[in-house]
Amino acid sequence: MAKLKTAYFCQNCGSQYSQWMGQCKNCGQWNTLVEEVVEKTSHKTPPFSKNKQHVINIVEVETSEEPRIKTPSEELNRVLGGGIVLGSVTLIGGEPGIGKSTLLLQLALKMKKKIFYVSGEESASQIKMRADRLTDIQNPNCFLFTETSLEKILHEAKKLEPDFMIIDSIQTLQSQLIESSPGTVSQIRECSNEIIKYAKENNTPVFLVGHITKDGQIAGPKVLEHMVDVVLNFDGDRNHLFRLLRANKNRFGSTAEIGIYEMVSQGLKEIKNPSEILITKKFEELSGNSVAVTLEGNRPMLLEIQALVSTAVYGTPQRSCTGFDSKRLNMLLAVLEKRAGFQLGAKDVFLNITGGIKTDDPALDLAVIASVLSSNEDIAISEHYCFAGEIGLSGEIRPVAQIEQRITEAEKLGYEKIFVSNLNKIPKRKFGIKIEEVSKIEDFHERLF
Repeated sequence: MAKLKTAYFCQNCGSQYSQWMGQCKNCGQWNTLVEEVVEKTSHKTPPFSKNKQHVINIVEVETSEEPRIKTPSEELNRVLGGGIVLGSVTLIGGEPGIGKSTLLLQLALKMKKKIFYVSGEESASQIKMRADRLTDIQNPNCFLFTETSLEKILHEAKKLEPDFMIIDSIQTLQSQLIESSPGTVSQIRECSNEIIKYAKENNTPVFLVGHITKDGQIAGPKVLEHMVDVVLNFDGDRNHLFRLLRANKNRFGSTAEIGIYEMVSQGLKEIKNPSEILITKKFEELSGNSVAVTLEGNRPMLLEIQALVSTAVYGTPQRSCTGFDSKRLNMLLAVLEKRAGFQLGAKDVFLNITGGIKTDDPALDLAVIASVLSSNEDIAISEHYCFAGEIGLSGEIRPVAQIEQRITEAEKLGYEKIFVSNLNKIPKRKFGIKIEEVSKIEDFHERLF
């Protein structure tokens, strides 16, 4: 007979404690420990499996390429590494209202497969209303099931035998084997384990929607992200139209690729060439504007950097960033003052990457420096110039990776000059754009202005 006991689980990181504490020792969050009933079996599990395994040399292992399902969304295919792998479990997280359910519902309506769409948050009529708004295409093989019981969901899935399964969301499911409310660590761990087991046994790909905490992490135990095959993060500024799909973990491909969508009245629209949309067509040249050539995975992209430098009204100068790391901006401003002699310590500096895009590519450093200097001296930068370079602490301009793809993208969009580091190994072929090689910030300032 199994004995029941209680334990305390952190709802932020999933750590287990024998008694209640105000602060979790693992993640440092306060008031996140909740008492849950856990089951302790009376019999001991055997230390080894009954199935006999044998040691095999790695050169003897036979490999085969994983079969993939191509989705109607090219952006999603790029992020996943070419499509959905059969039997894989993908967890997609994001803020409420960012478009997770919309993305998966569009996928279910456009795929020519048998889809099993499980929703524990919406009724069937609500899903149907959203489907009618999104597209005129209706998939006759898309089946809805509004249920939160894990046992009923798996029972219907085994009867239906779908090609693809969507669960929205994992925090709403509840297993009868666990005596705790939905969304707790025990429930999420048990439900995820059973769903992963179903996906592997039936070779059925599954998409799980996950809620996130206030600091942007996927809610529930951290072990959930280790259990699944792919972890996707769907983010973006809700005040802007653009949404970014990134892979934080991918067992079947790269985690460097991103997918870009635009939120419109008909749902999410794929952005094939983001550079043409993110760069505004200025009617007059204004100081503080520059264009950076960034790279996300193998995808070059041009972003507009805006800076505003003004005399500090209050005693302490302000440093404000949107879409850029504020600590890196402080470092760049310190380099400008210490190494290049520009007096910015008593001035407010505001920086913005247009379109609500967030990126951490170090190649943006040169464009940030150009925007700050342009605004500080109130001299406009030509709209035909673009920048790609990293700034070192000694004031040198360092090379960036895959410079040929960056130059080619700038050339394709009609830019006349690109500023890069003189240490970059530029291919010896003729480009349709002038390449300006610079070494120090002082040299860069003289050539730019």
